[in-house]
Amino acid sequence: MSLSEKRPLLPSNLKKKGTKPVLVIHGGAGTLDRSRLTPELRVKYIAALEQALLAGNEVLTNGGEALDAVVAAVTVLEDCPLFNSGKGAVFNSAGKNELEASVMLSRPPSNRPDILPTRRGLGVTLITRAKNPSHLVRALYLAPESIHHAFLSGAYPEDFAASRGETLVDPSYFWTEARWREHRRGLGLPEDPLPYPSTTDSSDAPLDQLPKGTVGAVALDAQGCIACLTSTGGLTNKLPGRVGDTPTMGTGFWAEEWKPTGPLARLWRKLTRKPLRVAVGVSGTGDGDYFIRLNAASTVAHRMKYLGESLEKATSAVVEDLKLNGGLGGLIAVNQDGQVALPLNCSGMYRGVIRTDGVPKTAIFDDEILA
Repeated sequence: MSLSEKRPLLPSNLKKKGTKPVLVIHGGAGTLDRSRLTPELRVKYIAALEQALLAGNEVLTNGGEALDAVVAAVTVLEDCPLFNSGKGAVFNSAGKNELEASVMLSRPPSNRPDILPTRRGLGVTLITRAKNPSHLVRALYLAPESIHHAFLSGAYPEDFAASRGETLVDPSYFWTEARWREHRRGLGLPEDPLPYPSTTDSSDAPLDQLPKGTVGAVALDAQGCIACLTSTGGLTNKLPGRVGDTPTMGTGFWAEEWKPTGPLARLWRKLTRKPLRVAVGVSGTGDGDYFIRLNAASTVAHRMKYLGESLEKATSAVVEDLKLNGGLGGLIAVNQDGQVALPLNCSGMYRGVIRTDGVPKTAIFDDEILA
């Protein structure tokens, strides 16, 4: 049976609500070499993206929270060696994996009324043992009684998450032959001997070269909440201790909601029976240092909020500003009406979207359009 035939029936609780859930994902962006994309490798990338979309969509179609949907989607990508996160994370210049992740919500989950709207989100960096950093940041966000901070690093958040049932692994878990050879080659060092036995099929070598990417997901749930989650291994051969945009609030991720201030805007939303609020969630991927310098993710929301720009116009403007300043990458974003935007300024970005019809749609290169 084809994927297009596997359209899940919408539960009644979604039909009664005005908000139609949607999920959008990315698996990194940068300079992708089309000549290296064999038919077999393309099938593997598309299969992973579709699996991530279907995992997150299953949560949404069952009336679940956006937070759980983005964790479900990102977990699939973290467990796939083709992407620069989790098992496929790149190495720093010292030959170590230092992972980062973040989560942010436009409003707290509907099933957690104890979480204040001001809590918003949380980032972690310099992670070396959490099998799935996406699970780690969710566990921290959902523990307001113990975790009061918005940004944590190192061993403590991992140990805390482990006390809440999350899985820690030996750092060797993240090693893959393809990423190790990439790391050594980038430093001009011998690639052999390998520190661990080879277990990677040579045909699974990632398509990206010296990747700048992350993986991420943004979801709108039936309750009207938008959540974004981003996870990365960072830049290949980054300096030890480097902190990127992925865990830095406002730069590589952002989610926010607000009420329109103008009377015409409020009247229009009332006449069109749309929620009397505006919300957006953003996850970025690319050259993180430029995302930090331009405060890219929150700028999308601010352009919408203060300039009245559409989601498409705001995200495109930010991605163009990145390019003008020398930064390659892209964004994925969702607003309160379920509209999505996926602009990029480079040759490719692994990306996909799934809506209530349950059909995953994916693309890789810049000239591929999602219907």
